[in-house]
Amino acid sequence: MVMYGMQLPVQSQSAVYAESWEVEAGPADLVAVARAADRYGFAYLACCDHVAIPRRLAAAMSTVWYDPVATLAHLAAVTERVRLLSHVAVVGLRHPLVTAKQYATLDHLSGGRLVLGVGAGHVEEEFTALGADFAARGALLDECVDALRAALGPEEFPEFAGERFSFKDLGQRPRPAQDRVPLWVGGSSPAARRRAALRGDGWLPQGDPRDRLPARIAGLRRLREEAGLTAPFTVGAIAEPLYVGTPAWHVGRHTLHGAPEALASSLRAYGQMGVDQIQVRFRSRSRSELLDQMAAFATEVAPHL
Repeated sequence: MVMYGMQLPVQSQSAVYAESWEVEAGPADLVAVARAADRYGFAYLACCDHVAIPRRLAAAMSTVWYDPVATLAHLAAVTERVRLLSHVAVVGLRHPLVTAKQYATLDHLSGGRLVLGVGAGHVEEEFTALGADFAARGALLDECVDALRAALGPEEFPEFAGERFSFKDLGQRPRPAQDRVPLWVGGSSPAARRRAALRGDGWLPQGDPRDRLPARIAGLRRLREEAGLTAPFTVGAIAEPLYVGTPAWHVGRHTLHGAPEALASSLRAYGQMGVDQIQVRFRSRSRSELLDQMAAFATEVAPHL
């Protein structure tokens, strides 16, 4: 069975995917959605990461991007089971010890529900403002991933030595509740896929169309096999926007909609490609409609996945 999670609404409001009702939404809406995800068996809630949006991109991306650690920690306190995914944390913007402190605390407070998704980032002005090297962000991410492996491990005094970062004899507690925090790498470029295969516990593609996924998944598996890596590895996919049933409003030709059995059949194709988890985002005109969609998906579609 393919597991399913969802990107949080409200938390990020890019014009590419945000619904109009999210503009006036806030903390109570996030809590309602998180509790519903917990109740309906969603595997995870995902939260994006941007520190500041430059004016040139504000119309397309908006400037509404809740901090992922603060948001997921808030939602951890009102849920019990659902996992908490950063999709994705731009870890190159911060020193690895800062990132480790934040996410280790989140894992500790949530009882071991963190999945740390990481990515290289794409907004140059953010890097410049925070003193990070945008041109070398791929190599920077590689080193951050290695440093985070050490800093989020079991040792109270982790050690790491790299080209940009090094630390030893510096203790951090609380430690993560998990013995090994799952680290999923986001991105669909060849470098991102290689990074995911060789450094990660999973891959988070960035909206790859279905027809590209089989070859890319096969490439990931091949890279891991050649490197002798046999540990469990999670392959993700981002499904087309969904609406369970027949909407009374125009949802656009790119939205999957219709009878639950037809939706389940369409989504099962991802599993046949080798996908382990599907991230879904629902079309809705209000919070109440979104909650209804989540319930319908969990009770009518998910059992057939």
